[in-house]
Amino acid sequence: MRKELNIDEWSRKEHFEFFSKFSEPFFGITAKIDCSLAYKKSKENGYSFFMYYLHKSLKAANSISAFRYRIDNGKVYEYEVVNASPTIDRANGTFGFSYLDYNQDFKTFCDLAAPRIEEVKNSNSLMPALSGENVIHFSSLPWIDFTSLSHARNYDFPDSCPKISFGKMTTVDGKQQMSVSVHVHHGLADGLHVGQFYEKLQELMDHDD
Repeated sequence: MRKELNIDEWSRKEHFEFFSKFSEPFFGITAKIDCSLAYKKSKENGYSFFMYYLHKSLKAANSISAFRYRIDNGKVYEYEVVNASPTIDRANGTFGFSYLDYNQDFKTFCDLAAPRIEEVKNSNSLMPALSGENVIHFSSLPWIDFTSLSHARNYDFPDSCPKISFGKMTTVDGKQQMSVSVHVHHGLADGLHVGQFYEKLQELMDHDD
């Protein structure tokens, strides 16, 4: 489900029209999050840490309207829910794109995701799953404690989906932390909204649910 925004009455009309003309309208920010409690909780319960922080990231994104905005033929739509399109690693060193439906309940999210993840792992295709515009593109680089990140982009392809990447978890002063990179379309979101995402994500990572 989605609804069209009235751009003429939108407070960000000028921002949208200005940045939408750019050949590269995306901007990115990388920041560290404290994942000590989330990592401890996932290990105590036998959860996949990747699935645990992926779910919390998706929950944080869904709580912010700007992360649910998408551009379609020059119009802006707000989706009721956005899902995940994460990259899934394979044993042979390649990866494939997946499509995972969001569910507020973590265990239900994992149950729904499991067969789709297996499908990608057992496929040789880069894109074994199809997805729509109501997704966030996720990727994980657990080998690199990066401080910045850029994405390969086809400028001829219209794209307004946020891209969120996770780095290597490191331990500093007895606490676990991880870099999280967020790229968003500047016509739809500003640094304020990215800051809100980080704040909400940290709150969820610290929440013992």
